[in-house]
Amino acid sequence: MRGITKTFGPVVANNKIDLDIREGEILSLLGENGSGKTTLMNMLSGIYFPDGGQIFVGEQEVTIRSPKDAFDLGIGMIHQHFKLVDVLTATENIVLGLKEPGKLDLKAAAEKIRTICQRYGFVVDPNQKVYNMTVSQKQTVEIVKVLYRGADVLILDEPTAVLTPQETNRLFDVLRNMKADGKSIVIITHKLHEVMAISDRVAVLRKGEFIGEVATKDTDPQKLTDMMVGRTVSLNIDRPLVEHRPVRLEVKDLTVRNHDGVKVLDNVSFTACGGEILGIAGISGSGQKELLEAIAGLQHPLEGSHVIYYPPTSDEPIAGQHVPVDRKGEELLGKDPLQIHRIGVSMAFVPEDRLGMGLVGSMGMIDNMMLKSYREGRGPIADRKAPKVLAEQVRQELEVSTPSLTTPVRRLSGGNVQKVLVGREIASAPTVLMTAYAVRGLDINTSYTIYHLLNEQKQKGVAVIFVGEDLDVLLELCDRILVLCSGKVNGIVDGRSTTKEEVGLMMTNLRKEVHRA
Repeated sequence: MRGITKTFGPVVANNKIDLDIREGEILSLLGENGSGKTTLMNMLSGIYFPDGGQIFVGEQEVTIRSPKDAFDLGIGMIHQHFKLVDVLTATENIVLGLKEPGKLDLKAAAEKIRTICQRYGFVVDPNQKVYNMTVSQKQTVEIVKVLYRGADVLILDEPTAVLTPQETNRLFDVLRNMKADGKSIVIITHKLHEVMAISDRVAVLRKGEFIGEVATKDTDPQKLTDMMVGRTVSLNIDRPLVEHRPVRLEVKDLTVRNHDGVKVLDNVSFTACGGEILGIAGISGSGQKELLEAIAGLQHPLEGSHVIYYPPTSDEPIAGQHVPVDRKGEELLGKDPLQIHRIGVSMAFVPEDRLGMGLVGSMGMIDNMMLKSYREGRGPIADRKAPKVLAEQVRQELEVSTPSLTTPVRRLSGGNVQKVLVGREIASAPTVLMTAYAVRGLDINTSYTIYHLLNEQKQKGVAVIFVGEDLDVLLELCDRILVLCSGKVNGIVDGRSTTKEEVGLMMTNLRKEVHRA
């Protein structure tokens, strides 16, 4: 790629970028949110068309106007959000959209898929329906789909975002096999320890500019972070120890069924204390989402379930901010979020679905801030002054990149949307703060800002429940870690003494419950 430029209105996403992708090499593409990594690769895979610059494959200049053009040139991209049809099998998804001569032969296609899997070490059942697959299996289907179409250059956008350590290791083994076969692989990621483990070379973008490239063997995480951010950033996550840790939430025998009648939470019991960060670990779909939604009043658990809230006492640092509820404990189940708020329980919730549940995409930052406070006005006209001040504060403190405070948040990048949501929820001065994947898709600099904010809340006596997907972060940030496996509590361990391997095994193997915290 030579001199590649792409603009969206006044925003320059990529500015005259030069980038080489070499045969038989794994290249990591690093950069903060909004630095232009995905935009650059979207031009290589035919989703965007560059405003300027040239793309060469081998010695020949090419024009890529569509994903089909990219596939014809041997370039394929595996996106962060999979493009699969749930009701179809792996084989049907892989051949979907291909125009091959003659009648479609699914048996022959399945055999070709098995050959690809044997060659690189994939494990795929060609006849399995996508809706029965784990996240790791779906990702494997996406990679095989690209290989089936003859790709020699594979681009993976955040490929390990929702994988366990064991699944990540298996993926890396497969990528090494593909590299040995002469494939070129580009990985867009924020996880520096993975960059060091898998890549041969690292290219860094910052604010749409190409900063430089370096051989992985000649660098380290600190140098890469400094290149990404443009200044020195500490890579240590604080874990202050708060002496006074009163029980704030008690969850007892929490059981939830989904729309199909399947138990997504099965007799889940634990306590969350003020002054601590309780991590929730588990592979995707283990009940993390339903757990937080049940506590927040958005799910309807079965009879016999309990979520009891204990308010701050008069000698606690956060006392006096909220209307007192029953000191002996207030049952939250059976109450919707508004009722929970009205009885004086101050709960903040950063949901997994940022735009579907957390924010209104067509509104700007000011209106989204006002969603938490409009009921507090005394007249029929909502007060916009305080939300505007808060929106400006969140923009400055979290460095939200937006043309204006009234720009619809759906036009912002995923990382900036997350900053708006987390900033708003923390600003509500909660006694319980629940976050689902608070740093998913965020660059390392912003991620550490969020960790700092969570630690600030913890030191104020807030009970923080942190659902995370990066085990390295969970082990550094959390005081205790609750592990969910297939909707059941598989153990609660001390974040300071447990290991990544132990938690990873607990995430995947349902066994007798372990309590070491």
